Amino acid sequence: MKILHWLTWITSSATLVATAQEWKFPCPENEIASYTAYHVSQPIKIDGKLDEKVWEQAPRSPRFKDIITGQPALYGTYATVVWDETNLYVAFRVEEPLVRAGITKHNQPVWQGNDVEFFVAGQDAYYEFEINALNTTYEAFFIWSEAYERGGFAALPEFERSQLREFNGVGYADHPRGKRLRQPHWDFPGLQTAVVIDGTLNDDTDRDRGWTVELAFPWKGMASLAKSDGRALPPKEGDVWRMDFSRFNSYKEASPAKDSGGWFWTRHGIWDSHIPECFAKIRFTTNDLNPAIANHEIPTHINQN
Repeated sequence: MKILHWLTWITSSATLVATAQEWKFPCPENEIASYTAYHVSQPIKIDGKLDEKVWEQAPRSPRFKDIITGQPALYGTYATVVWDETNLYVAFRVEEPLVRAGITKHNQPVWQGNDVEFFVAGQDAYYEFEINALNTTYEAFFIWSEAYERGGFAALPEFERSQLREFNGVGYADHPRGKRLRQPHWDFPGLQTAVVIDGTLNDDTDRDRGWTVELAFPWKGMASLAKSDGRALPPKEGDVWRMDFSRFNSYKEASPAKDSGGWFWTRHGIWDSHIPECFAKIRFTTNDLNPAIANHEIPTHINQN
């Protein structure tokens, strides 16, 4: 009997070691955020104001933290997610005492200034979205190279091979799945975006409160992400999607703080947004939003009117 217990202990220990060794990504697995996205019964007007009751009642993310260290960020950033049968809705609240933005043309390098970003992953592809305080956006679609043929992407005209560019991440070039193919001219069908600034844009003679972002992504536009895994659009009760929410800044906290300038809902542990395994786990429920569940951190320093 003692031998049996000993063998069981050895087997269990080996399993735990093997499981620990299987995690090959720079983000601590136990730190990856989980969130419940509630259903809403009325469409949301996309005007950037965030004055609908759902934005007050729905769960909000914790304050964003540094992408590398996980330390608290200099200014507050919060995200909220809800949905209905037509759209996925995403809101950002951004505290910023000097609101600045300069890029005005779609798909120019918005990330070189101050922006917020949203990624959503399918099984074999993911979509990147960025927006600044001028409501200027950047979009791109990424397909894992090994899944390009197998996942059926090669058959879609918008992903014809000559239109794609090879991509190998930003700071994490050793992803177990290898390289990706980037479509830099893919625009999300039916996307709605709006920004409201609480302050004066590009005027450093005063102090601003920040800006808010309101987004609507039609489920129909997610068809390419669902190409290879056949996920339900819209989601079913209990479905879990991987999404990333972040903010990048042209400024940093003063030394000795180790501020990378990239602030995230869930940290990646390395300077690279393009690691779907590090994205937050968004669980969808068909339950309508109930104000009684909302006992969450609310950044009252940003005016929502």
